[in-house]
Amino acid sequence: MILLKNITKSYFIGERELPILKGINLEINQGEFVILMGVSGSGKTTLMNIIGLLDKQTEGEFRFMGTPVSDLADEGLAGMRNAHIGFVFQQFFLLPYLNAIENVLIPIVYSRKDIKHPREQARRLFERFGLLDRMHNKPSQLSGGEQQRVAIARALMNQPDLILADEPTGALDSKTGNEIMGLFSMLNKEGKTVIVVTHNSKLTSFGTRLVRIEDGTISEDRKV
Repeated sequence: MILLKNITKSYFIGERELPILKGINLEINQGEFVILMGVSGSGKTTLMNIIGLLDKQTEGEFRFMGTPVSDLADEGLAGMRNAHIGFVFQQFFLLPYLNAIENVLIPIVYSRKDIKHPREQARRLFERFGLLDRMHNKPSQLSGGEQQRVAIARALMNQPDLILADEPTGALDSKTGNEIMGLFSMLNKEGKTVIVVTHNSKLTSFGTRLVRIEDGTISEDRKV
């Protein structure tokens, strides 16, 4: 699914080059549950942005679902993101003026897929995540765990091949965080490829593989 060869990423401050990623080689197969771990400043967020087609590498080869994406224009990258990737973030990013089900339906507006009966599909997701009685609540009326469940339901609306979660438990207490990670495990067992980006070593046990990044390079890559 994901093939990265000798990926580098640098930013420039004036004429000064600031290297962030320094030759990343990584292959992630369909159906894996990868915990991508690193401390702040390690390069994990930059790597996540490249994998998620939100940013481009400086050098190296990146193939996503067999497609070389390095030369794609922004429109092409956006099309691949919408078709194949569901994002979950630490801060939920729910629109406060929409209720829960309206937030979940947002990806349909941008989808190139023919999603049949989207409202019914959204309702099934709410039922599955134990939120049927919260569908018409605004985000401010939901707990943190409920908001993250809504965010996961939103990420699933386009039936993505990859779920990419950036610090998805960072704003939650440990019990609620474990429940959210349990949802990702369930989705992975059903065939979804999941990548969770985190600094929290306690989440390692939920994945099937640990990839640790330090100072812009991969320092550890093993099954768990």
